[in-house]
Amino acid sequence: MATGGHVCVHEWVSFEDPDEDRTWVFDVTFLTSRWTCIYGRGCKGVLSEPAPSLAQGCCSYGAHFVDEDDVSRVERAAATLSDEEWQFRRRALKKGVTRTTKRRETLTRLVEGACIFLNRPDFPTGPGCALHQAALARGLRPLDLKPEVCWQLPLRREDRVADDGHVTSTVGQWDRRHWGAGGQEFAWWCTEAEEAFVGTSPVYEQMADELVEMTGKKVYRALEDYLEDRTRRVRVPLGHPALRHTALRPPARRPPARREP
Repeated sequence: MATGGHVCVHEWVSFEDPDEDRTWVFDVTFLTSRWTCIYGRGCKGVLSEPAPSLAQGCCSYGAHFVDEDDVSRVERAAATLSDEEWQFRRRALKKGVTRTTKRRETLTRLVEGACIFLNRPDFPTGPGCALHQAALARGLRPLDLKPEVCWQLPLRREDRVADDGHVTSTVGQWDRRHWGAGGQEFAWWCTEAEEAFVGTSPVYEQMADELVEMTGKKVYRALEDYLEDRTRRVRVPLGHPALRHTALRPPARRPPARREP
């Protein structure tokens, strides 16, 4: 993929699963980058125009559930929320928290232009996912309550099954193309935005819980060991394209110095 005339190069590593007939492939460039979620700290959302004041983040279109277990877990979590924790709880009691599209896809219901779980800026808790806020308040992990796609973002796991049954699982960053055709209309997307790469630790450390859930403990430990060893050995790692583009951008042309008569 090319952006702005530059090739977006990523480094990858693969290794075999110790317990399954599976090969794991990881995006080293993203996992070692300093990307971090900047929701409420400059996130411009995923609408066709930048809208940081709405504080919708990536919640404007509702969350796609991966299966019935995902739906059931979120519905159980929603049932534990109070009016003080969730702005649209009473709406949910009347209509439920899910909707089904013509393609038979199950998503979270939309209320006033965004996900039903999204508390708006005027709510006493402040803006943000009610499930996420409740998890933190209860000493839980947000991934224990939120829809699977929500706690994984911006990580993405894709599984391909070969004719012989061997599985290749790829874990990398979620790009705007993964949203479908609508993703090209986003005015902004965080994995390609320089301002989101301001974390104090690499992604594989920040999102350790999420990676363990996606891959299992053994695979995560193998990945962690490899990345830590690589960090010690590689003095000048391949930077993330979101930052390399800034470095490669030609300097602004200055007008010629004005000469005094």
